[in-house]
Amino acid sequence: MTLEFLKTEAASGMILAVAALSAIILANSPWSSAYFNFIDAALTIQVGAFRQTHSYQDWIKEGLMAIFFLVVGLEIKYEILRGELANPRRLLLPVAAALGGMAAPALVYLAVNLGRGGAPAGWPVPMATDIAFALAALAVAGPRLPPSLRAFLLTLAIVDDLGAVIAIGVLFTDHVEWTAVGGAASALALMVLLSRWKAAPYLLYALGFLLVWAFTLESGISTSLAGVAAAAAVPISAQKPGHKGLVEEMMHSLHPYVAYLILPLFAFAAAGFTFEGAGPLAGPVGLGVAAGLLIGKPLGILGATGLIIGLKLSRRPTGARWSELAGVSILCGIGFTMSLFIGQLAFTGPGQGQVKVGVVLGSVASVLLGAALLAWAQARRDREAAADSALAPVRRPR
Repeated sequence: MTLEFLKTEAASGMILAVAALSAIILANSPWSSAYFNFIDAALTIQVGAFRQTHSYQDWIKEGLMAIFFLVVGLEIKYEILRGELANPRRLLLPVAAALGGMAAPALVYLAVNLGRGGAPAGWPVPMATDIAFALAALAVAGPRLPPSLRAFLLTLAIVDDLGAVIAIGVLFTDHVEWTAVGGAASALALMVLLSRWKAAPYLLYALGFLLVWAFTLESGISTSLAGVAAAAAVPISAQKPGHKGLVEEMMHSLHPYVAYLILPLFAFAAAGFTFEGAGPLAGPVGLGVAAGLLIGKPLGILGATGLIIGLKLSRRPTGARWSELAGVSILCGIGFTMSLFIGQLAFTGPGQGQVKVGVVLGSVASVLLGAALLAWAQARRDREAAADSALAPVRRPR
């Protein structure tokens, strides 16, 4: 399951890059007004008593991205119960690295933004890692590096996502409609009861998720929480002996749509900014985000990793060297999707422009630096393997 996930997310990273670059080019071209008019155009959806009017950009953020968070929740549940997070010995190192990789970027951002003109409320923006981009860069720069590095990166990024979801729920909920919250809780309870019916049709889970999402949207709480909460109610056991569990089935079914459609659409709608209107990168918001991703991420991950290994509480991933861990840590500074998502929640108006500049530049710098270090590490391994092969004694048949 993990290898298939890696292939899907790595390929998705390339499409994400094209979508983001297209948005930036369009936003700074003669067609910029058409681009911004499109993503800001209002769309009303009404089904019975449910009626909501939002821009296309907001529908992608609050609607389609809820499916992305459903998949994230399914991944977290699977990894905790059946995957990498189920083994405490394997769990400690990437979890500690993830915590360091969330704390250090936030501290770097705050160090830049606590002064005059700063915006301290944006500290969660550089916390998360974009799994798709990071895995794509690792696959290109170090295809023959130890597989343990990929598992380390995947586990770390999943814990990162969980931290980001918690931050979204706690920090970016201003007004709550408690009646709608009750409706969402009731729909979620029905999904939990449904999980006791082993032969329940998959369609019923889809309908339950739609109900949880609709009530959450009405409540004013971020719909990202609806996706994760609905995922927690999906049973992991198989309906029939020898079959995959429902969590795996849903992940396999939804992954292509999320990787190749939803995330590129979000990147296209969220990444576009004008160089003229975004404000200088030297502004505290953009500078704090870029520094948090490029400097805070690797420092936090390597610092926590070194501490855990130094205390002999865990060991390095099998076969991995410190230079390779450093390269992976730098790649974790690619915060693209989640950082843009959190930035849209944390800022309105001009602040969003600086967030986009900081996220794009910090992520691009992390790609270039991390990929260069991993490519050097890969070349070093290849030279050592060639030297060992040349020195190996030639065995002649007797």
